Amino acid sequence: MDLYMMNCELLATCSALGYLEGDTYHREPDCLESVKDLIRYLRHEDDTRDIRQQLGAAQILQNDLLPIIAQHGQDKPLFDACIRLMVNLTQPALLCFGKVPDDPTFRHHFLQVVSYLQAYKEAFASEKVFGVLSETLYNLLQLDWEQRQEEDNLLVERIILLVRNVLHIPTDPYEEKNVDDDASVHDKLLWAIHLSGFDDLLKFLASAQSEQQWSMHVLEVISLMFRDQAPEVLAKAGQTRSSQEKQKDAQELEALRAKEQAEKHTRTMQRGSRHSRFRGSYVVEGLRSIGEKDVIFHQGLHNFKNYSHDVGKAVRRVPKRKQMAKDTETKRRSALNVRLFLREFCLDFLENCYNHLMYLVKENLLREQAQQHDETYYLWALNFFMAFNRLNGFQPDLVSETLSIRAFHFIEKNITNYYEMMLMDRKEATSWSRRMHLALKAYQELLLTLSEMDRSKDENVRQSANVIKSNIFYMMEYREIFLTLLRKFDERSQPRSFLRDLVESTHLFLRMLERFCTGRNNLMVQKKRVKRRKKSQKKQAAQENTPEALEEAWQIVSQDLRAASFQLPSSLAEGAVPFDAASETPLEEQRTEAMVRIQDALIGRQGPEALSLLRAAREVWPEGDVFGATDVEPDEELDLLKQILFVNLPRPAAPENAMEEEDEKEEEEEELESVRVSETEFNFLEFIKRFASPAIVRPYMLLLRSYSQNTPHTNHCVARMLHRIAVDLKMEPLLFQLSVFCLFNKILGDPAATVYKELVTFAKYVLKRFFILATRNNKAYVELLFWKSVGAVREMTEGYSNDGEGAKKKTKWTPEEEEELHRLYEEHKDSGVPDIVETLLPLLSNTDRTRRQVVTHMVAMGLVDSVKDLKKEKKGTRIVLWTEDQEEELSRLFEDHKSSDDILGNILKRLTAKRSRARVVDKLLSLGLVGDRKELYKKRRRQAPGKSAGMTEEDFFADLSGEPREDGLEKDEDDEEEVEEDNSDEEEEPSEEEEEVESRVSAAQKKRGRSKGSSGERNVHVESMVRSLQQEGLSGPLLWLQNCLNRTANDRAEDGTSHAVPLVPLTEENEDAMDNRSFQKLLRKVGIRAPADEQESFWRIPATISVNQLRGAASSLCPSEEPPAGAGEQAERPESPEPQDEATSHEQRAQALRALLLARNRKHPSTGTTESPTAEPMSASDQQQGAGEGRSGGKRSRMLDSDDDERDEDSSSKMEVGDEIRAGDSDGEEHSAPAKRRRHRVLSDDEDD
Repeated sequence: MDLYMMNCELLATCSALGYLEGDTYHREPDCLESVKDLIRYLRHEDDTRDIRQQLGAAQILQNDLLPIIAQHGQDKPLFDACIRLMVNLTQPALLCFGKVPDDPTFRHHFLQVVSYLQAYKEAFASEKVFGVLSETLYNLLQLDWEQRQEEDNLLVERIILLVRNVLHIPTDPYEEKNVDDDASVHDKLLWAIHLSGFDDLLKFLASAQSEQQWSMHVLEVISLMFRDQAPEVLAKAGQTRSSQEKQKDAQELEALRAKEQAEKHTRTMQRGSRHSRFRGSYVVEGLRSIGEKDVIFHQGLHNFKNYSHDVGKAVRRVPKRKQMAKDTETKRRSALNVRLFLREFCLDFLENCYNHLMYLVKENLLREQAQQHDETYYLWALNFFMAFNRLNGFQPDLVSETLSIRAFHFIEKNITNYYEMMLMDRKEATSWSRRMHLALKAYQELLLTLSEMDRSKDENVRQSANVIKSNIFYMMEYREIFLTLLRKFDERSQPRSFLRDLVESTHLFLRMLERFCTGRNNLMVQKKRVKRRKKSQKKQAAQENTPEALEEAWQIVSQDLRAASFQLPSSLAEGAVPFDAASETPLEEQRTEAMVRIQDALIGRQGPEALSLLRAAREVWPEGDVFGATDVEPDEELDLLKQILFVNLPRPAAPENAMEEEDEKEEEEEELESVRVSETEFNFLEFIKRFASPAIVRPYMLLLRSYSQNTPHTNHCVARMLHRIAVDLKMEPLLFQLSVFCLFNKILGDPAATVYKELVTFAKYVLKRFFILATRNNKAYVELLFWKSVGAVREMTEGYSNDGEGAKKKTKWTPEEEEELHRLYEEHKDSGVPDIVETLLPLLSNTDRTRRQVVTHMVAMGLVDSVKDLKKEKKGTRIVLWTEDQEEELSRLFEDHKSSDDILGNILKRLTAKRSRARVVDKLLSLGLVGDRKELYKKRRRQAPGKSAGMTEEDFFADLSGEPREDGLEKDEDDEEEVEEDNSDEEEEPSEEEEEVESRVSAAQKKRGRSKGSSGERNVHVESMVRSLQQEGLSGPLLWLQNCLNRTANDRAEDGTSHAVPLVPLTEENEDAMDNRSFQKLLRKVGIRAPADEQESFWRIPATISVNQLRGAASSLCPSEEPPAGAGEQAERPESPEPQDEATSHEQRAQALRALLLARNRKHPSTGTTESPTAEPMSASDQQQGAGEGRSGGKRSRMLDSDDDERDEDSSSKMEVGDEIRAGDSDGEEHSAPAKRRRHRVLSDDEDD
């Protein structure tokens, strides 16, 4: 606004304040009166807030008011008046205009006021101004309550309100284009507050018992101080980053780099190798254009992938009421000094103020002593400070006030209230949605804190968490809240950030509930059932009277009146009052009401009362002879009463005012009685089934559309819920929808699809299931056009029903059939059969009766009280306890077959009472007949090792050199999965598939035994490799590798999922180590996989390696202090510097092969092979070398056998082989076998490389 457009009186008043000369402000004599005049002007401004705009344009606050309070603060009346004026000038623009104006003219005035407020905020960012405010507030707080006057309390409140108004002013995004870690105007304001000591006064006001009246103002100021701050950033301010954080950042950087490279590669592949001057036109066969002909494509073929019929069409305009809500959350990282100050403030506030202040605020909210919507500050403080405490060395006692069932109840009640208001107040639906989002984040933080308490080392803390969780999971409201919010999600009023927090909170709640249910057989929860009753109306009888009833009532009334000779008692004659002189009802309406009262008395067969009311009404309304003439005869009165009884009188629709409150109370009591509370056993899988609904899946797919902008955790939450629906519930047809498939196609076609491995795997699974279903159901492609309910999913998978089959048909029972059913029930009800319905069904003459029809009719006939009395008993529930005879039979069968190859299979075949495999195994363990369930696995006969068992020559020499086979770990993992599947099998009788599984399990067991037998030797070899690498100066890369293995093991143990983890060297030393051949051999030794093809750049920790294997590999990278036997000799003997050519290497391989074959012939003479007579004689050195290789071959044969007696045979065969080879050379020397043999293997590996 132009300064020359100011009001003359206003300009004169501003000029009378004083003037600023340099840094000194000279006030005028009538300065105080001028300030009061400005306050009066503001009180009478118009709707455009003209006075406020003129004062902002004149910069009165910057040039006059702030210098006055800074330099003339000792003048108390002037200081108080200036504070009053500044509080008025700095109040929010939204408060001035009521709401954001829709009119363009008023919108311009609104934005103008906001711009002036932003200039005020920049002027307040001064240490001098806040120093004066802090000093004044400190002096006022020093006064006792007896000394403090009312003006002092007003000044304290105004100072706090002034600071609140200044902090509330929004930042200007166009003026402040700062990046993170740069100081904004808000940061400067916070720093001025810190330097002036105002933050210490706030902490005093929050903790002092005598200053409880300022609790709401203090909480509001603190919430505005931490605006745009994230608790995660403040908790880590000034601290060194941990290795996990660095690793996480490295993984994110690697993911972004892979995504960028994939996009670059895609662009490169789309570009042709050479430019074609004639681009050409192509006819796309099978793709129809707008007409009947095929599409003609006028661009290069590499662009056809992006072709769409929508190209060139005008974008359809979406109405404003249907547009998606926009996110208003803004997070930024302030300057480091500001973050450190805020972090210290949080620590002090949590330790000294949090519990006390939150208790006071909660009491004010419950007693409704706060202003409207003040609970939002409480919800924000709960979310922010509990998150800061959780991320900064979690201490439950610091947030004990808000860590209770009452806090959950308070938040749940507010969420419900916000949702109802969002439906009722459509114009302010966005504001109510923001408040609901704040409450949801507070609820989420309470769940995160409970999850953190579960991981606490203190037993008392864990028990407290279990108590809170048991209460939360017990109450129906807390379990149903996420289902309700997901069903009622509205993208027009609720932003994407709300949906993200809702999905993550649901994932956290379900994970906690699932863990809580694990290990608890019967978890009882509360269940509420609402029975809707019709409202009872007492006056319906008058409306439902028939002519016959009225005639009967008239006969009785007329007889009573004739019997009394039309004489009335004195009490009735004097008490009848048909007219109320004090009522505001007009006389005509009161006359109609009097006639209705007479009719009601006649219907109630109260003749004397009706006659008394008639005579009293005749005296009140004599005109017109409506109630009869004054000298009417008794017979005429009787005719008049009969006319009133049979006439249809207008009755008032609304009840009387005096009766309305009583009726409302009666209705409330009736509603309370209609809600029945009961307990039921909780089933987690049944609870998950409630999420299998299109109303739940749609919000998840809406969030998945922005998968590239989502965090990995958000994508994991979405994928986990879809996995629960599609895999756990086997409801994958619920996802067979065209929009879902389009999204899956986008994910699969993304150049950076490797970053979203979990989503890609799930999308492939769903598509595979769809195409399998499409082979059986030719209507599956049409079903893609619709979202499907559970019933439609069942029809889609199991077959469609004919028209009318799904409708309920009421079956008819003849009297003969009812008599037959009654007779059969009476005969068998005392027979003691477990299921009487199953007994009666085959005895009925009508064999088409189903179980449900029989049960329903038995209840209708009154034979049983409820359907629950005839509930079908579950299969296997009766055979739970073992009798003594059954235990003796089991022990006898075990003794008979314990030496057989298939102990468990033989026992199951011969058991009298058929039981599941798991029951029998558990009973054998409890009886002590076996010590481990592995003893019951089916045994398989051993096969000859080496090439006869299917081993290739490369694998054979790899075993000789000690290198691990690439598929070894994968096979071990597959074997473990087979064993787990066999353990979880609970079928009644063993089948051929079970025997096949058992054979695989026994083979896996033997392999595992052999791997355990050779683990010690592998560890010794790994330790020797580690020592040699340490001598080469690779201790740093070894430590890095060990940390990577431990970190991966911890992540897999925590998440329960396994993914291939790349080893990304970020330092030059680690990169050089990854190129070292010896280091690569060590990586192969511990099971790390090399890059599979040219698309992979890094070595990877396979997903098949278990947590224990990872930790064992990490521990083997720390060699023990004592060197192994023979290490000293090996260190003393220098390696031969003579180079070995390729022919020598082949000769050594041949000698090793011959030695191993000789050992195998001695061990298995029946299948042995004779040595070739044409074998060349060996030299002494060759014999010595062959002896070493022969020993390694014997050692390998020991690894292939797991039985103890066969180990002895292997050792003896090894000695015989060694003696025979040494006998061939008379000049042979004794060697240190372990060191020498290890040395030769290392040399052989080097030559192979």
